Amino acid sequence: MENKQVQVMNGAQIVIETLIEQGVTDVFGYPGGQVINIYDALYNASDRINHVLTAHEQGASHAADGYSRVTGKVGVVIATSGPGATNLVTGIATAMLDSIPMVAITGNVPNSLIGKDSFQEINITGITLPITKHNYFVQDINELADTIREAFKIAKSGRPGPVLIDIPKDVQIAKTEFIPGSVVEPFPQAEVEDADIDRAVELINAAERPYIYIGGGAAGRGMTKDIMALAEKVDAYIGCTFMGLSAMPNSYDRFLGMQGMHGHYASSMANKEADLIIGVGVRFSDRATGNISKYAKGAKIIQLDTDLSEINKNVKVDVGLIGSIVSSFSRILSRCEKKNHPEWHTIVDGFKAEERRISDEAEKRATNPMTPKKIFDIINEIKDKNTIIATDVGQHQMWAAQYVDFERTRRFASSGGLGTMGYGLGAAIGAQIASGDRTVLITGDGSFGMNLNELATAVTYNTPVVIVLMNNGVLGMVRQWQTLFFNKHYSNTVLDRKTDFVKLADAFGLPARRVTTPEEFRDAFAAAMQHDGPYLIDTIIDMDEFVLPMLPPGGSIEDIITTKEKEASK
Repeated sequence: MENKQVQVMNGAQIVIETLIEQGVTDVFGYPGGQVINIYDALYNASDRINHVLTAHEQGASHAADGYSRVTGKVGVVIATSGPGATNLVTGIATAMLDSIPMVAITGNVPNSLIGKDSFQEINITGITLPITKHNYFVQDINELADTIREAFKIAKSGRPGPVLIDIPKDVQIAKTEFIPGSVVEPFPQAEVEDADIDRAVELINAAERPYIYIGGGAAGRGMTKDIMALAEKVDAYIGCTFMGLSAMPNSYDRFLGMQGMHGHYASSMANKEADLIIGVGVRFSDRATGNISKYAKGAKIIQLDTDLSEINKNVKVDVGLIGSIVSSFSRILSRCEKKNHPEWHTIVDGFKAEERRISDEAEKRATNPMTPKKIFDIINEIKDKNTIIATDVGQHQMWAAQYVDFERTRRFASSGGLGTMGYGLGAAIGAQIASGDRTVLITGDGSFGMNLNELATAVTYNTPVVIVLMNNGVLGMVRQWQTLFFNKHYSNTVLDRKTDFVKLADAFGLPARRVTTPEEFRDAFAAAMQHDGPYLIDTIIDMDEFVLPMLPPGGSIEDIITTKEKEASK
């Protein structure tokens, strides 16, 4: 035995010791009867591991998710049985669809009561089976430590994701020997065959209009310099998915930003006109491609991914490279020829000019001075490169995706695949605790209303989260669709709530201001960014602001909507 001290511990102690062994310094959660033993072990280990008590288990799951997005570490959340466990479901699903590594630990009734409809008994492993990479029901205390280690290994291997461990109460109480282990490493990834790398290089060398398309699978993997180097070498432009935001500095002149349904005009058009698309950690989702039958018809496609199931799932590709994305990309970079494509520059410069014209015209037509672009211009001016941006889901999320300038990786936390309204505040708290950097939450009054109880958490822990509440009194994204495609039938999208968010913030114990002009917003945001603790800015905007450009549902880039006046029929 390698001088590892053997101690007799109960299951609850083993849970905490194994978390600490795996490098966990912070966990999020909410206590209850079936995890009270785990919380007792947390109490006794509070000098070695920090627990953040949220207002609701869903907020805890989103906090663990946000924590993971900005660190790359496995986020950890703890909840009791029954409703505590089921309250994690939305957060687990959010992590699953965005490939975020998370370990969720739930308690359950003792093994002797399983299957007897005991108080707060729920089959959480059955419920979460479709939304986890794997899950466990631990019946034997002698398997507990290794189960936790395996859960961490699975969560961060290959395509990351959430793993759930359900631990009955009797397993938490039982005792056994605990042998300390070491931090688990991800499962090794296969290397792509040389012949497949050469096929990809052949396509790149033959291309005249190459476009590098990066997604969540590339974000945070330390690939930024290699991606920029390939773009320079083969004279390519770069676009990204929503999940790829912050993987590339916005100041880089070859980076065109997000493409797709609400992407930048130049990026979407460059994607359309490219003769080669190099997809790096992207899944070619419907929001990115529009009508699949019309997507990239004139282009060859190379797809790099760790997940075999993603190759040819949505878009037929010419070369699929399965294995380590980092290694495969590096090998491609070393083998490609130096290229120069002046005609491609001319084409893309035209797209950039058209994008500026569209933006300028929209600003001129605005009747309300408080436009989203002006709000984000001020945010970009005052924030620094370390500021983390978190969002909820809706129009404000897409405006953030379009307008926020990112210069560092892992500075963005937002629900992409599931589109979880109510995600933002918990995630912002988790991201701030993880990084120590000031975090700005961009939210809307619809999303914010779903989990605003986490204001109590932000105030209790004095987390410097600046909440920019883009308040238009409606469910803006759904209303936009109703305007364009449903003959302005505003069915249940006008909130007409009487909530005074400034008074609400005061009741929770944080300062707040209501602003109606860009000048007022500038003053409030500057003050908020200097405040020691959370701060809310109730930012009043026009209910009829649109997120543009927009591809209509089922449409393609040929159907792109660039002005509010270009309305479609249902």
